[in-house]
Amino acid sequence: MTETETVPEIVRRRLAGPGRFPAGFWLAAIIVTGVALVLRLINLAKPRGVIFDELYYANEAQDLLNHGVEWNPEDNTPQYVVHPPLGKWMIGLGEELFGYNSFGWRIMAVVAGVAAILLMMLATWRLLRSTVLAAAAGLLMTLDGMHFVMSRVALLDIYLTFWIVVAFLFLVLDREQRRARWLRLLEAGADPDRLQKLGIPWYRIACAVSLGLACGVKWSGLWYLVLFAAAAVVCDLAARRSAGATHWIRDGLPAALAWPAAFAGLALVAYLVTWTGWFATGDGYFRHWYAESHGLPHDRLIDPLVNLLHYHQEAYGFHTTLDKYHPYQSWPWQWLLLGRPVLFDFTGTGPCGADNCASVIVLLGTPLLWWSFLPALAGLGWLATARRDGRAWLIMACALAGILPWFASMPEHRTMFYFYALPAEPFLVLAVVYVLGAIIGPPRSARPDSDRRLIGAIIAGTYVLLVAACFAYFYPIYSDTPIPYADWLARMWLGPRWI
Repeated sequence: MTETETVPEIVRRRLAGPGRFPAGFWLAAIIVTGVALVLRLINLAKPRGVIFDELYYANEAQDLLNHGVEWNPEDNTPQYVVHPPLGKWMIGLGEELFGYNSFGWRIMAVVAGVAAILLMMLATWRLLRSTVLAAAAGLLMTLDGMHFVMSRVALLDIYLTFWIVVAFLFLVLDREQRRARWLRLLEAGADPDRLQKLGIPWYRIACAVSLGLACGVKWSGLWYLVLFAAAAVVCDLAARRSAGATHWIRDGLPAALAWPAAFAGLALVAYLVTWTGWFATGDGYFRHWYAESHGLPHDRLIDPLVNLLHYHQEAYGFHTTLDKYHPYQSWPWQWLLLGRPVLFDFTGTGPCGADNCASVIVLLGTPLLWWSFLPALAGLGWLATARRDGRAWLIMACALAGILPWFASMPEHRTMFYFYALPAEPFLVLAVVYVLGAIIGPPRSARPDSDRRLIGAIIAGTYVLLVAACFAYFYPIYSDTPIPYADWLARMWLGPRWI
């Protein structure tokens, strides 16, 4: 008997990765991302001017290109802003390439949005090992009105979502890598009950760096930093258990618990790098706060970090006391119900074939898709419990991490908007896809006498087609396409809540 044959088959199945992506996956990925790209590029420059919060971020991106920091052109002084700079640097890249115009400040949102779709397809295939389900995940994201609109405007949330999805893919790859290394050790005759060196976890390091960059767009990336650090600990313990360790918690926990601190340190370094312009130019807001407030002739060596900490304290105070009423604000419990979408733009221009026209951009998730999220989460929870499937629990945690923390702000009546839920959207879609996979059932080879897979595939395919039809119906109010005013009003299914 060879050394590799000493590893039980059940242990091998638990630790082995899915292998290389098949050719069919890459074909599906090219088609889906191609469709997503074309849809998002059509009339991207329309409307020509800034809409909603583009007023701030498009201008601040140009300031970063010109000054390295946000700037007040009226009095030629640094501007006080409350979001980190990375998202605006990404917007600025489009402005640098295509000019300071509506196409220039929106194009990088298209790139980030389409890239996020591709990355979620990659992660879905690695997790669920199904080209059909990976294609479904990409297609549902492509046909989601919220993701579509946010991929075509110069707001920060699409960049936050992009970096979180990058980190998620690295987390999935790290899970595979650590388990594969355990398998190789077992094949070499290692004892799973002894402490084993698994090598440098490059994917885990990349995950932590990506989360630091997510926080460099918006601080709400911090919730995923906490979640993914905890997930890395759980994945390490689960891998040790799958390898056959007797005391997998007692022996594995001390080493695993070192990773949350490492996650935080790596993310902090990446986050500070996003402030390079503020550090390097010396012109940023509060850049010399300590020296100026204490009458010192110049900064001390540590003052750049002291001043940045003070900046963050001031910005945190702004965020926690933001209670100004806005007509399109909403509460977290409304987001999955589409209780209050956001009107980005509305004009009465045509032509539309009628006397009264409407050219509208409404941030509204595709209703059929979003109203299926809550049932999908319920089904996901049941399947995770019944199957004892850690992948399902991870998907659930990622979806909830983008929504539940915002409930803590409700007692303070903090002003919030529906697009704050965008980072949760890829994982909500993944929850739907996981449930669709359960409906489709196992491969026909596992149950050759059953028609369940055919019936399940018909159900899942019908659902995706209905979502596509729903997106097509609402497309005019996602894309600023002129339609008769009566047609716009007919799409306001929840009446005043959507107007």
